[in-house]
Amino acid sequence: MPSVPSEHQSRVIRGGQVHGASDKIGAYPDRDPVSPADLAATVLWRFGINPAQEIHDQTNRPIRLADGQPLEHLFS
Repeated sequence: MPSVPSEHQSRVIRGGQVHGASDKIGAYPDRDPVSPADLAATVLWRFGINPAQEIHDQTNRPIRLADGQPLEHLFS
């Protein structure tokens, strides 16, 4: 059991990773921005669900589970 509470899920994502870069003042992404759709796709992918899978609403209209791209490199 880890002694530091923030490390209780240390096997999920490697610590010390950096993704992208921000502008000089840290207000906006400068490189490799991540959208909420990317985060949703990552969670679905990690649980073994294809984010591109479509479900149908009450009118049988197809809806994609997530429009983003999974951040698979965070888990390799």
